[in-house]
Amino acid sequence: MKALVFTGIRRMELQEVPDPVVEQDGDAIIRVTSAAICGSDLHMYEGRTSAQPGMIFGHEVMGVVEKVGNGVQLVKVGDRVSLPFNVSCGACFNCVRGFVNACLTTNPASPGGGYGYADLGPYRGGQAQLLRVPFADFNCLKLPGTPGDRWEEDFIMLSDVLPTGYHATIMADVIPGSSVAVFGAGPVGYMAAMSAFLRGAAEVYVVDRSEVRLRKVAELGAVPINFTEGDPVEAILKLRSENKAIRESLRPGEEKMAGVLCGIDAVGYQAIGRPDPNQERPVQVIEDLARLVDATGSIGLIGVYFKGDPGGVDQNARQGHFTLPLGALWEKGIKIETGQAPVKRYNALLRDAIVQGQLMPGKFVSHKLRLENGPEAYEKFVQRGTGEGAEYTKIVLKPNG
Repeated sequence: MKALVFTGIRRMELQEVPDPVVEQDGDAIIRVTSAAICGSDLHMYEGRTSAQPGMIFGHEVMGVVEKVGNGVQLVKVGDRVSLPFNVSCGACFNCVRGFVNACLTTNPASPGGGYGYADLGPYRGGQAQLLRVPFADFNCLKLPGTPGDRWEEDFIMLSDVLPTGYHATIMADVIPGSSVAVFGAGPVGYMAAMSAFLRGAAEVYVVDRSEVRLRKVAELGAVPINFTEGDPVEAILKLRSENKAIRESLRPGEEKMAGVLCGIDAVGYQAIGRPDPNQERPVQVIEDLARLVDATGSIGLIGVYFKGDPGGVDQNARQGHFTLPLGALWEKGIKIETGQAPVKRYNALLRDAIVQGQLMPGKFVSHKLRLENGPEAYEKFVQRGTGEGAEYTKIVLKPNG
């Protein structure tokens, strides 16, 4: 089969590799119809993980079942399926409690397995024509329709970015009427803003520097904030203070709640500093949220923070050690939740929301490309909404044409 193979830092090549085979009775083989490039893939692409040449990336995958093992009972050949990026067994102590992101059996090294990702086990990724799916009965989400239909670009988001964005709103305690600030208008930030509105948020601010991405979040009804134009925290505080209805609703003392109740970090450890956009500053977003989120509020850190980063800005960052504004967070009593999303906890219901027209995450897709265009796609997407990559908001590869 053909696959997109990582051959070194910022190098991807289309290669012929051996087809996957059924290794266990519970396996399925799917023919991939769509495989998206994720912002997390860029960490490996840039040499910011332990990823080694020869890896096949790709954890946002959907397709059609082509073969199943003898032990597979619920998944049939010909089924159209979405795959959570979490590879999980469904039976261990963590899986039965809903924490499929920390499965104890699928990764020999640590809790949590995943397709085509550094340190998440031995599983090849789906930026390829075929993919082996372990524990298929548990991991395959059946989809309606046929490949290439009106839901294809929506359904590909079910593997990762849509459930991840939704999980961020759970971590940040978004409920009807909430005020929300999302830092990062990439795919996860966009999905977080969409999910915040789905959960009833009254106001959502989204911070980024890409005008293309900010225009897309504005189409959702969010308020775009470009941090290159000034301090985003001050900009949000100013907008809220100028809202007459908010001011007239406050009783004495309540003006202390000038910020937002819910904060989401959809950027992670490759955040850039201010005022110099060329200076990486891993804790920039966390510091901003510590200033912006009100006392008793909540922060969801869905952006990636690795314990090992070969390209970190200093020795501490390379070991995943960061200096946090713990005093401000503690003083305000702010709750912080971190970690990967347990995709299976949400993907079936989010699928149904798509089918019923309540969510249209595929609108964020900007490019649908053949697998051989993958190397160029990575070159554009790694610019994160700037320069020649400004229009590349979300890329979906079509491995089988």
